[in-house]
Amino acid sequence: MSPKKMENFKPATVAAQAAGLLDDATGGVVPPIHPATTFVRDDNYEPAVDGNVYSRSHAPNGQMAEKILAQLEGAADAMVFPSGMAAVAAVFRTLATGASVLVQSQIYWGTTAWIRDFCARRDITLIEVEAADTASFQAACAEHKPALAWVETPSNPWLRIVDLQACAQAVHAAGGVLVADLTTATPIITQGLSFGADIVMHSATKALNGHSDVLAGALSCRDAQSDIWQAIRNDRNAAGAVLGPFEAWLLMRGMRTLPLRVERMSANAMKLAEYLSDHPSVETVLYPGLPTHDGHALASQQMKGGYGSLVSFVVKGGAEKALGAVKRLQLFHPATSLGGVESLVEHRHTIEPHTGIPEGLLRMSVGIEDAGDLIDDLAQALGQ
Repeated sequence: MSPKKMENFKPATVAAQAAGLLDDATGGVVPPIHPATTFVRDDNYEPAVDGNVYSRSHAPNGQMAEKILAQLEGAADAMVFPSGMAAVAAVFRTLATGASVLVQSQIYWGTTAWIRDFCARRDITLIEVEAADTASFQAACAEHKPALAWVETPSNPWLRIVDLQACAQAVHAAGGVLVADLTTATPIITQGLSFGADIVMHSATKALNGHSDVLAGALSCRDAQSDIWQAIRNDRNAAGAVLGPFEAWLLMRGMRTLPLRVERMSANAMKLAEYLSDHPSVETVLYPGLPTHDGHALASQQMKGGYGSLVSFVVKGGAEKALGAVKRLQLFHPATSLGGVESLVEHRHTIEPHTGIPEGLLRMSVGIEDAGDLIDDLAQALGQ
């Protein structure tokens, strides 16, 4: 039973139909889990099915998840990894010793910390720049001629917006490659490749899976024949940074509801951001959907159908008041992550005080619950 052709359908249809994948053996509408690590050869000692030899290079469930993701991204190809950081590492391991890289400042701290350590060990020149300031980014590209530039939009947890098209043009003019972390946006809201990014990265642990039960990462590309993409694929195969079959199957299952979840989470987040922006206990709200956000106009061009599930806000009174509010919340779980169906809250200064994060900042990952219930929970926790 051949997969249905899904190229001409909208993302919601592609996702719900699992990119047309079915179970060939039974006719089941749900693709099966394939735990095999090795595959038989025919009488001529050629791989018997689809060129499959060994699961490090040919993992059926991983390939299914990649097919769905590539169609959602409008990508030439996609690869899944056992974590988001494994995907980050795969990209940076393609760099030659002595290269220069440009990285957006104040992005997800785990990415920044790993890149700093890696570049120091590999004698790679690292330039950190506020990429939301397009002129500064362009100037850094012109001066340093980076082999690779890494941006994140909206950034976590500052929710800064990067002009992907302008950044891509600047990097390409300098002879480099642009990689965009779009974890907080998802391909439902922003298809980064269409704005000129060469590779898009996702921590698939977050919204792509959406149920807080899978650790995974993903990369998608505009050109599957490019040198960097081939180097990443070779590195993944040789190093064995592959996603297990059950995790890949769960990721695939999660992506089937991705458009629906993103729509609901974004709508909820907008309502909560609007509520908080008028709250007397709140100093400021960071959410690109608000007209008061510095990047609102640009976000409205790059983000379609919503502004994502991540909302940061600063509570008046610093850490004491912010942590007090967290203790009183009943629906928001105090936990680290984002993009799941359940709402989470995190006091970022406790987690990473060295990054200059305001002591009163709380980062919310807004789930799919009833928005009214979430607002009521915030109201009682903040004292209104």
